[in-house]
Amino acid sequence: MSKRPKYLNLFQIRLPLPGVMSIMHRVSGAVLFLALPVLLCWLQRSLTSPDTFTSLQATFSHGFTKLILIGLLWGYLHHLCAGIRHLMLDLDYGTGLETARLTSLLVFAVSITLTLVAGALLW
Repeated sequence: MSKRPKYLNLFQIRLPLPGVMSIMHRVSGAVLFLALPVLLCWLQRSLTSPDTFTSLQATFSHGFTKLILIGLLWGYLHHLCAGIRHLMLDLDYGTGLETARLTSLLVFAVSITLTLVAGALLW
């Protein structure tokens, strides 16, 4: 008789950093996909008339809207960096345990740094 558990408690499982990176890559892709219609709607509204452009400009000047846009920017940059990492893994570069951990940390560091730089320029 097998001593395997009948269910997995996902709150007790501790994923290694590369596993967390993979999940965050998927989540950031899903969030970007779901945000795309809103972003396209804003773009379309901004191009219809000068009045709607001015109203959207006022909306984007609020701090909360800026935080949402910076969060989406981080999602995009994280997804980009993690996608490059996944492509390198598909080409069999960096598949060792230590290298996978290092590239996971590198993706976090690069995506956060790029977001801070771009956020400072756009704020």
